[in-house]
Amino acid sequence: MWFDVHRHGLAPLAGRNGAPCLLRNGERIAVSQEACRLARRPALRHGAADPPGDSTLTVTIADIEAARRVIKGAVLRTPMLPAPRLSALTGADIYVKYENLQVTNSFKDRGALNKLASLGEAERKRGVITMSAGNHAQAVAYHSARLGIPATIVMPVTTPFVKVAATRSHGAEVVLEGENIAEAQARCERILAERGLTLVHPYDDARIIAGQGTIALEMLEEVPDLDALVIPIGGGGLIAGNAIAARAANPKIQIVGAEAALYPSVWNEITGEHLPIGGPTLAEGIAVKNVGKLTLPVIRGLVAEIVLVNEAQLERAVNAYLTLQKTMAEGAGAAGLAALLAKPNRFRGKRVGLILCGGNIDPRILASIMVRELERETRIVSFRLTIPDRPGVLGMIATRLGDLGANILEVDHRRLFLDVPAKGAKLDITIETRDAAHAEDIKTTLAGDGYQPVRIEAGAAME
Repeated sequence: MWFDVHRHGLAPLAGRNGAPCLLRNGERIAVSQEACRLARRPALRHGAADPPGDSTLTVTIADIEAARRVIKGAVLRTPMLPAPRLSALTGADIYVKYENLQVTNSFKDRGALNKLASLGEAERKRGVITMSAGNHAQAVAYHSARLGIPATIVMPVTTPFVKVAATRSHGAEVVLEGENIAEAQARCERILAERGLTLVHPYDDARIIAGQGTIALEMLEEVPDLDALVIPIGGGGLIAGNAIAARAANPKIQIVGAEAALYPSVWNEITGEHLPIGGPTLAEGIAVKNVGKLTLPVIRGLVAEIVLVNEAQLERAVNAYLTLQKTMAEGAGAAGLAALLAKPNRFRGKRVGLILCGGNIDPRILASIMVRELERETRIVSFRLTIPDRPGVLGMIATRLGDLGANILEVDHRRLFLDVPAKGAKLDITIETRDAAHAEDIKTTLAGDGYQPVRIEAGAAME
């Protein structure tokens, strides 16, 4: 069992406002009621037909099985493959479900189609509306077009252009409003009332939740002995549906949520804390302030733990998918992997399923992430040199760096600094190196040449 609360020294206690928490070596971690129950009794018996508390859930395993029949043939059964290079990076035995290969490049196709297929003729004729930061928007737009249903999509103005353009390409009416989903929702509700449209909610809808849960059905058919699923959390539709499906198939499996640290909406609900919510995040697809009324009870009952992931961890995960797995993940899509990078000891040696739930990322953002990761690995490094202001010095430095095996990327040469002599100058130079040791050797050599190198952040050059 992946998360043995007794073996790992976890003790149940009440968090703030009576919210459930576990104590591990003095560290309070956010967990669900289910995890606290596990702390007080032996593990669940393998082979139960449904997850605990299933009778109280709005969505059941039968609903998810029905959703699979509805979407079959129109939504891809995406591959689930072992990821040995990610396993080496994290220490876990990782299997990745590639939902970025869906037609709209995200898992949202599943829930959107399941909901749209349930509409009556009159509802289809009037049309549908939704609010989304991008992936749900594309899924609703695409499948509405397939089914001949008019679609209106309200998107935050901060939505990456690539997602806005893709949504419009499917023929939907796109309305840009607000800085986040909550503000877009307010405009969506006004249009909904004015036009009498049907709302296709991004996550707080039973058919949406059931559609998303079909992912876990496929995952556990292919790798039934997974110890854990680590699933991104926004409004909760993805993790709720898959928690229900996974626990029905394997009652011993642990469900772990990965939530953006800038948007700890579910974390706050579970722990009773009041961490600030908001800010520019790479994971705009899960940047949700309001947790679903249908999804939260499922999360409380079936999700064992939530891991908050920061922006650097999200960037590292996106880069790892691209450079190690040769596949594209957006910030939200990489949140599960980011959780493993954030808490490697929690998953080390365990068989973990990840849902790469979306691959719609702005190419400019992706390029920036790649460069920033090279900087973190010291494969791109910048130095500020103090040099004599005379002909030939730049050429000498360039030759020296070439002899050392460095590749010059940028050079900025200025004389207007008061902290150097009148016959001196500052030279900011950004170079590509093999690794941190190589960069340190270069710095030592430049110092020996008398250039007084000072390491600076590449983006801070000449500030």
